[in-house]
Amino acid sequence: MKIAIIHDWLTGMRGGEKCLEVLCKLYPSADIFTLLHIPEKVSPVIESHRIHTSLIQNLPFAESKYRYYLPLMPFAIETFDLKEYDLILSSSHCVAKSVKPGPNSLHICYCHTPMRYIWDQFDQYFGKGKSSWFAATAMKFIRGWLQRWDVKTSRRVNHFIANSRHVQKRIKKYYKQEATIIHPPVDTGLFTPDTSDAKEDYFLIVSAFAPYKRLDLAVNAFNQLNLPFFVIGEGQDAKRLKEMAKSNIHFEGWLDNSQIRSHFARCRAFIFCGEEDFGITLLEAQAMGRPVIALGRGGALETVVPDSQSWKPETGIDKSATSQPTGVFFYEQTPEALIKAIQHFESIESQFDADAIRKHAQKFDVSVYTERMKNFIEEKLASHSH
Repeated sequence: MKIAIIHDWLTGMRGGEKCLEVLCKLYPSADIFTLLHIPEKVSPVIESHRIHTSLIQNLPFAESKYRYYLPLMPFAIETFDLKEYDLILSSSHCVAKSVKPGPNSLHICYCHTPMRYIWDQFDQYFGKGKSSWFAATAMKFIRGWLQRWDVKTSRRVNHFIANSRHVQKRIKKYYKQEATIIHPPVDTGLFTPDTSDAKEDYFLIVSAFAPYKRLDLAVNAFNQLNLPFFVIGEGQDAKRLKEMAKSNIHFEGWLDNSQIRSHFARCRAFIFCGEEDFGITLLEAQAMGRPVIALGRGGALETVVPDSQSWKPETGIDKSATSQPTGVFFYEQTPEALIKAIQHFESIESQFDADAIRKHAQKFDVSVYTERMKNFIEEKLASHSH
């Protein structure tokens, strides 16, 4: 059986790449097709596969400015020749799900989100002050065409898997397709507390500096609180965020896993300001036994157990059936709302139990994801062959 794995781009090890890595382990002989590959930016497991890239690989400044080639991505993803492949597994948050399968191929898409740039988070990327005038104007001009293309090519997928209820609803809304939920993997073996790491007096965020992540909220809040705050990550908003920050905010860049683990273990709490489709870092922090302070929207509603004071019935979380709290929610994307949540956390900080928080995170371990993905794919292959 010939297997192709499609991923939007290979430029770093974030949540989507951690899902991809499991697929690579399940199918070690599969070929990978991607718009762009920056060597040594992803794990050795992924690098060990034969990787095919698109025309975007050779365009000027592609490694740092690949997002500017979004209008070309539909054409680029459709140039891959997959006619000989029996099984196509796409890992998609942009255009990967839109590849053209062969006439007898089975196409299963693990959808991290329908393309957020053109749907509900368009203003987060191209609103006033979020991008250049030229980029915003160009995207307004082609947005409708991209939406129609995105919907049309969703029909090339035989089966959708959503990474959360939040994404499942968006797949139904935009593509009119049903999806099975399989939550992304968290390596709770890697993210295990070490008694040598004593808790220190600072808060932490680990995130790409993308506009929708809303790191600006955290920077604004900690500017006012004047509490120690460490920021791990990098990205397109780096210059703006660093110019905003006061001296109590420390930018660490991207760190390796051992350094990130150490920061998780030593922080008072992990901060999460964006409306994420799932949010693996929330669970990595909890696997380390650390409580989180998160926006009460999107995937966070499926991965965080809020304390009773920050719980709201409309979130759909059944408090009567939940275990001990693992974090605090705030519900408005404003610095003021985040400040209140941090102050509330400080008032109840002693109530959080590290062992209970870690036990909650273990429900999302990579072994659970691997088994569910393997069973789903084998079941669909069996019915497809019949």
